[in-house]
Amino acid sequence: MFLFYGIYLSARGYFRTRIFNRHDNFIRHFTATISHIQLMLGLSLYMISPIVKFNSAVAEKHLWLAEHDFLRYVHIALMILSVVLITVGSARAKRMQTDREKFGTMLLWFSLSLSVIFIAIPWPFSPLASRPFFRSF
Repeated sequence: MFLFYGIYLSARGYFRTRIFNRHDNFIRHFTATISHIQLMLGLSLYMISPIVKFNSAVAEKHLWLAEHDFLRYVHIALMILSVVLITVGSARAKRMQTDREKFGTMLLWFSLSLSVIFIAIPWPFSPLASRPFFRSF
């Protein structure tokens, strides 16, 4: 949510040549902080996940990459990469001299991070991990 808002604010500031004010700086910093908290929550769930503990030697592989392998390796690596991209973008934007450079840096790095997040989601239509949006218990 904050990543979307950060991208929106940075695009608006970049294309309308706005001044980088305290609110923009707060969103830049808070987006990075929330992404780190989300990473810690995700890593804690990753450690207790039965899919991660699944023995890959037992599974039949219909594709070059089975669903449990996607969640075990690709998903976690891409999510860590996305948090790194947010962190780098936040740090670089903080050090830029002009307001347009700050907004442009945020826009670039936050958008790259969002695209990596979209790639890492196990979508129901993905050939790598077919997981439903909702599950009935």
